[in-house]
Amino acid sequence: MNILITGGAGFIGSNFIPYFLEKYSEYKVINLDLLTYAGNLENLKEVKKHPRYKFIKGNICNRELVEYIFNEYDIRGVIHFAAESHVDNSIKNPGVFIETNVNGTYTLLDVAKNYWMQEPFKYKDEYKDCRFHHISTDEVYGTLPEDPNTLFAEETPYAPNSPYSASKASSDMIVRSYHHTYGMDTIITNCSNNYGPKQHDEKLIPTIIRNALSGNPIPIYGDGKNIRDWLYALDHCKGIDLAYHNGKSGETYNIGGRNERTNIYIAIKICEILDELYPIENNSKFKIQNSKLKSYKELITFVTDRPGHDRRYAIDATKIEEQLGWKAQENFESGIMKTIKWYLEKYNG
Repeated sequence: MNILITGGAGFIGSNFIPYFLEKYSEYKVINLDLLTYAGNLENLKEVKKHPRYKFIKGNICNRELVEYIFNEYDIRGVIHFAAESHVDNSIKNPGVFIETNVNGTYTLLDVAKNYWMQEPFKYKDEYKDCRFHHISTDEVYGTLPEDPNTLFAEETPYAPNSPYSASKASSDMIVRSYHHTYGMDTIITNCSNNYGPKQHDEKLIPTIIRNALSGNPIPIYGDGKNIRDWLYALDHCKGIDLAYHNGKSGETYNIGGRNERTNIYIAIKICEILDELYPIENNSKFKIQNSKLKSYKELITFVTDRPGHDRRYAIDATKIEEQLGWKAQENFESGIMKTIKWYLEKYNG
């Protein structure tokens, strides 16, 4: 069975594909990725020669290409990761976020509908089990008060505050519309902040690690007290797997790690682990500059907050836990240790 995975060379997709190929022998994965700055085939080197893996470079907005892929490979399912996802970049250049996240999602959905379905609410006989799984974010819900008892649930009204989250909210609505208007078998999963191996250097945790190891200031927005719920990437992949195979058609499932941490806590924790695993006195980059520093924590610097910076995100994952049996296996402290060790090897390898 051939399945189309979009954005598979990105952070979460490149964690998902090796996991998926190893777990399921019946699938062949077709990976469609434009390889923008956030996509890197090095992330998929372990499956490059896998007999059930095929990479195609291309844009999800290219309808002709997407139609070709469906026809050439007889696609029987879609797991849609591909997205522009960095909030800062969406503030500087929102147009590309609308194009990729909204128009690209529409193109994929519409091609899938036309290939799989005979008419609204009627699948072609050979495609009755075909499903479209859309990967989204908790940022579509806006921001939460600091009260730890308030969490994002699947019923939380959408209130996106950045061009990025607005574009993802729009794509979620389009997916929903194809289920309700055409009877298409769709699933949406909204996740909290992911971390782990293979994440792009621009994101918070790789930025902290990279700057610390280089002896550069570690920039933290505002007062550092913005709160995020952190989800280890492999745990997220397992949740996607469960939702794709066992989720109820038309449903949304929130996937969160139940690991709320402030940004300043994250920075301090990473620095403490680096102090233990790779002390400054062993770091050759410090021999000339910053030689007086005793801890990486001394590099933490507060910078002007970004516009519209949401204060807190946190997900209630009860639905996917109770209905599909998913549970995060990593807490933040275990997951961040694995993550730092991976980046130490990457940056010092």
